[in-house]
Amino acid sequence: MSEWSEGNAMSVRADSVQADTAQALVDGVFALGRSLRSVVSASGETQIAPALTSVLFALAARGECRQNQLAADLCVSQSSLSRQISELVAGGYVSRATDPHDKRASRIRVSPNGIEILRETTERRAERLRSMLESWSQEQALAAVASLTQLNDTFGASAQRRNPRPAPCPPQTGN
Repeated sequence: MSEWSEGNAMSVRADSVQADTAQALVDGVFALGRSLRSVVSASGETQIAPALTSVLFALAARGECRQNQLAADLCVSQSSLSRQISELVAGGYVSRATDPHDKRASRIRVSPNGIEILRETTERRAERLRSMLESWSQEQALAAVASLTQLNDTFGASAQRRNPRPAPCPPQTGN
């Protein structure tokens, strides 16, 4: 059981993360992001740009939805996402259809070609990462996965409290 120390106006756990540790974690997360972008962009791993691949992965994770919902998930403007979605539609990786509940709006989803690109990308990334981690043990890799999962869950919960995500899109029927 942790002790609680009384501070000015709020209570802080005695064993909570110190400021310098939090800053080191922030620095590490940003360094990891830069490293991943560098590895992905240098590899030429997909037929589409890394930014479009990210949008495609996010859409696959969310499922069929309106474009504004995906923009909110990605924390990008609708106009920026609109350009990316148009490129993905033109490439045959995303399908766009009129929303049956609101004819003024459209719904987007990953097309079969997009699903194939994601499958290939996932396989190539896993194999490349596996070769990069040759010196790691299985236990080290699992510990890294657990830490990253905990960090992602913590950040996601915090973001959800600040800005609740819109309800998932209801599935489109009849297609």
